[in-house]
Amino acid sequence: MIHYILQVILFQLLFLVVYDVFLKKETFFSYNRIYLVCTTVVSFVIPFIHIEALQQSIPQEYRVQLPAVILENASETTTNTSVLLNEVVLTQQTASWTSIALGIYLLGLVISFVFFAVKLRKLFVVRKNATLQKCDTYKIAIIPDSDVAFTFLNTIFLGDQLTEPQKENILQHELVHVQQHHSLDLLFFEVLRILCWFNPMVYLYQNKIQALHEYTADRLVASKDKAGYYQNLLSEVFGTTKISFINTFYKSSILKNRIVMLQKSNSKKIVQLKYLLLIPAVCAMLLYTSCSEDNNVQESTLSTKIADLSAEISSKGELTQEEKGALAELIYNHYPDGVGGITGEKGEIHLDKDRNHFKNEYDNDSEVPFAVIEKVPTYPGCFGTNEEMKACMSKQIQQFVGENFNTKLANQVNLSGRQRISVQFKIDNTGNVVNVRARAAHPSLEEEAVRVVSALPAMLPGEQEGKKVGVIYALPIIFEINE
Repeated sequence: MIHYILQVILFQLLFLVVYDVFLKKETFFSYNRIYLVCTTVVSFVIPFIHIEALQQSIPQEYRVQLPAVILENASETTTNTSVLLNEVVLTQQTASWTSIALGIYLLGLVISFVFFAVKLRKLFVVRKNATLQKCDTYKIAIIPDSDVAFTFLNTIFLGDQLTEPQKENILQHELVHVQQHHSLDLLFFEVLRILCWFNPMVYLYQNKIQALHEYTADRLVASKDKAGYYQNLLSEVFGTTKISFINTFYKSSILKNRIVMLQKSNSKKIVQLKYLLLIPAVCAMLLYTSCSEDNNVQESTLSTKIADLSAEISSKGELTQEEKGALAELIYNHYPDGVGGITGEKGEIHLDKDRNHFKNEYDNDSEVPFAVIEKVPTYPGCFGTNEEMKACMSKQIQQFVGENFNTKLANQVNLSGRQRISVQFKIDNTGNVVNVRARAAHPSLEEEAVRVVSALPAMLPGEQEGKKVGVIYALPIIFEINE
């Protein structure tokens, strides 16, 4: 979400830069109005657009890869001699940064809405105390003891202290706001100010479209008597009500710009080609969004593919002769020069000097497939048949991990959501828990899982044909953090 918000602000900033540099000084007021409203909406939409063709056309080294959150599958480290225990579900109630940020946003939303409500009430009070005059397509509200002049929707507010010549000039100006529905633009940005109160670009957009409304009205009215209109702007200072979604006749902050715009000649039609600058701007944004990965998507690397292959082989169990041959050929073709062998839990794999064959030398503590083992390892306090002892062990390990896992870790490393931890360990031929390994999205979770599982009590080892043997176990842990 934060990435999306930053993209929206960045795109709106780019659109405003294009407007200020190339379009702001032109007299195509209607086009500029469309530009400001539409680019505001487009900036919210573009982050959702991902064009696959653009992504594929860019070399990999130029693509933007955002940080990935990787949740590993529980079966990734199991082997055909392992026992998959029931998963352990841990829960933690934590006030994460997400909750804090949401609270701040909602607080700002409420405050912004209260300000909006105060403005509406202020406007309602002004209209209630005014004398209303109905015309064909608009209304005039005469405000007692005032010299204000502004427009909201189809109502023109005029102070009764204005002279008749002033009222006539102002009325022509404000009628343009009514006829072109300028108040709708301002209300649109006012709603955005409430929803996106933290976005400075929304405030800039609203200020720019307010000024554009005044330029539009000035240009249309002054076309009849430009000199007289200049004089009117310079000679009188009308009061205004400080409400951001009304069109005021006088606003000192933009008076100078209004006079400058009145002096400008109409822009030539060929200058409208400037709007074509939108094309490269939008293309650049689409290129960015299309070549950016969501931060929840895992980057596909060679090591990841190898891990996936290992998980698939482990879940399959017994390989066919053809599959074994293909796997051996893969290892043979890519076995690195200068490496004598690979040491693993089952012993060592050596490649002879001629690379003609492999041999697997097992250690004395060979693992026995759990499905055929005569006696499974026994957790202290468990007894019965193999199936009963297996169920008892799973229950005891679940309880042990649930009681000893440090769930406060979520607060310490700012974790959120559903975290999955895949743990593999071995109960060797002496009954001790050894070779504990863990995979998780965060290193702290891996360390904590290894710590807890390593603390499991010593057990009675498994037996096969009267010989104590080792058995590998896989334990999935689900850490649910309720925000």
